[in-house]
Amino acid sequence: MKVLLNNLFEYRSLSREQAKEVLLNIASEKYNPVQVAAFMSVYGMRAITVEELSGFRDAMLDMCLKTEFESDNSIDIVGTGGDGKDTFNISTLACFVVAGAGINVTKHGNYGVSAVSGSSNVLDAIGYKFTNEKAILQKQLDKAGICFLHAPLFHPAMKKVAPIRKELAVRTFFNLLGPVVNPCFPKYQLLGVYSLEMLRLYNYLLQDVSTDYSIVHSLDGYDEVSLTADFKLVSKNKKQLVSPADVGFARLQQADLFGGATVDEAAKIFLNVLNGSGTAAQNNAVIINAAVAINCVNADQTLTDCIAQANESLKSKKALNVYKTLLQHQ
Repeated sequence: MKVLLNNLFEYRSLSREQAKEVLLNIASEKYNPVQVAAFMSVYGMRAITVEELSGFRDAMLDMCLKTEFESDNSIDIVGTGGDGKDTFNISTLACFVVAGAGINVTKHGNYGVSAVSGSSNVLDAIGYKFTNEKAILQKQLDKAGICFLHAPLFHPAMKKVAPIRKELAVRTFFNLLGPVVNPCFPKYQLLGVYSLEMLRLYNYLLQDVSTDYSIVHSLDGYDEVSLTADFKLVSKNKKQLVSPADVGFARLQQADLFGGATVDEAAKIFLNVLNGSGTAAQNNAVIINAAVAINCVNADQTLTDCIAQANESLKSKKALNVYKTLLQHQ
């Protein structure tokens, strides 16, 4: 590890094979925690390369508990996290709205590291029980149109890294891996990123993956469509710059999206939105992200049509019914 670190400190990069090997070694506890923390910190000081991210992804998928469902046309909706914006759980709420619109969702997520409430924090708080039992997850997918794959249950080799990530409490390359190591390999993915640099990175990475994807980035630094600024939308065959006004929404302020200071506050906002008690700003942020996800699956539709479907799912309480049905089949 000493040689490896010295090379990285001199701004040399790893090949795809080297990146895979070092992550496998980390999982096998061949390095001590201080060395691992130093290695993880490197990528906070310089950009990760496509080769490095690809190698890390290869290692994670080699070690994961692969779980393939009967339906292969589901979507994962996920952000990289680490944007420092303290928003409520927009992407996770969008999952329920998308499921309410009739599209299967297989969301891969974890507890928050640099945020108060990650997707797993809020799901735990609203009563969802994590499992890696395929039969239970398949039943949830069949009955509710949604299930959640809690990352630690599907990536057990990374258990030893979790305390280090928690102690560091800053964005690391593991934030970048989470969105691309879903163990059920969904056909579609909506991925939110916190910078244009990350957008380009994932666009290169996903070109070689069979997933049909859309990547979003709000130009003021959000890893989702925030409606606080124009947003970039990229897929395999299209690149767009969209303003809130272009799709019929008023521009929001950062304060409109605040997710609370505790997990309990985050959970309250989450349930308020599903129950129809969310603010107009909260509802609109969820609707636009759900609409982009729907559009990723139904590329022949216009984004305006998809917004109407997302709006109907939330306002008619179909998304709420998805939540209730999900909890009934745990």
